[in-house]
Order: sequence, then C-alpha cells, then structure tokens
Amino acid sequence: MTGFGETLGQALWLILSGDADLWAIILLSLRVSLTALAIATLIGLPLGAALAVGRFPGRRTVITIVSAMMGLPPVVVGLAVYLMLSASGPFGIFDLLYTPAAMIIAQVVLVTPIVAALSRQVIADLHTDLAEQLDSFGLRPLARIPTLLWEGRTSLMTVVLAGFGRAIAEVGAVIIVGGNINHVTRVMTTAIALETSKGNLTLALALGTVLITMAIAINALVGVLGARARSGVPAHA
Repeated sequence: MTGFGETLGQALWLILSGDADLWAIILLSLRVSLTALAIATLIGLPLGAALAVGRFPGRRTVITIVSAMMGLPPVVVGLAVYLMLSASGPFGIFDLLYTPAAMIIAQVVLVTPIVAALSRQVIADLHTDLAEQLDSFGLRPLARIPTLLWEGRTSLMTVVLAGFGRAIAEVGAVIIVGGNINHVTRVMTTAIALETSKGNLTLALALGTVLITMAIAINALVGVLGARARSGVPAHA
C-alpha cells in the first residue's frame, strides 16, 4: 500500500506540476479525439436523422448495418485502416500511416456508427412526438431534419459525448495505425499500455488518472443533459 501511495502521489505531482511529456500526450489525445468526433458528428447526425425520418428501399437494412457497426472490434478497424493507408493500399500515396491523421480516420470509423445509431433513435422518438405539428407545416420528411436536430439538441449532446468517450478511450485501432511514436502519435491509452509494460507506473498512473477523470466528467455531463432532456429544460437554461 505504501508503494502504491507513493506512486499515486508522484503521479498527482506530475499532473499538477505541468510535466511537459505528460501534457503533450494529453493534448495530442484531445486533438485527435475531438477532431475525429467533429467529423463523426458531421456525418453521423444527419445520417441518423435521415434514417429516422426518411423512407426509402433498404432503409431497415441500412439501420441494421449501422447498429451492428456500433460493435466493430477496434483492432479489426485498425487493421482495415492500416491496409487502406499502407504503401500497397489504395490511399498509400498520401503517406498518412503512423500520423495523427491515420488515428483520426480510425476513430471516425469507430465513432460515426455510434453517433448515427444513437441519434437515429433520438430523432425517431422526437419525430413521433412532433409528427402532427410538422405535418401541419407540410414539410417533406427530409425537410424536417434541421428542425428535429435543433429541437433534439440537448439529447443529441449526450450522443456526441458518448462518441467522445468512445474516441478518447480507444487503444486497439490507434496503436495499429499510429504506431505509438513518442511526441508524434503517442496518446493517453497507448502511453498507458507502453509505460505499464516498461514499469514506469508513475506516468501510467498519472495518465490513467486524467483519463478516469475525463470519463467521470463525461458521464456526469451526460447525466445532467439527460435529466434536462427528460424534464424539457432548454439547453441554454
């Protein structure tokens, strides 16, 4: 216990003292995950809304596929992106492998189905509640999407936060396509795995503490937003 206490104290000191290596890893993690989340949100929210209100042949099949993709194994996604970006792959000419861009691509593939599937359910429920009002305006199904996205913004924020939680905690895919290169592609999850294997528990525990704190903060915010959505409190209240 004494050893653990000392290690924890050293880890907290690393965080509070502004250790350059620690914060470089944290900031790169945030940059990669937030960029991936922004792209996944721009794709996933409209896709989810279109699947919720649109009516077209094969719609149920698309919904099933999107829902199934929520459970994509990260290492398989990493392998697929690796093959696409490798020198012999179709996108090898762009030389993106082992760069933050490759990690962003892998996270986008993982997060987009989550955002699309969860937002589809939110928009579908909201569309049912507002169907009569929207019908009175004479709006076609796809023309209703901007209104539904705006009206469901509080609930959709919880969807986006769920996507961020998935992205920031990813390790399997990003280590395959990023290579865990120091000061280039080393993020919190890959650094924790590496430093633990090296026996550098202070840095691993410091990063783990930051990651857990983020997870708690995200879940707390999801809970608050979920409660607001259920009570009908506006997002700006």
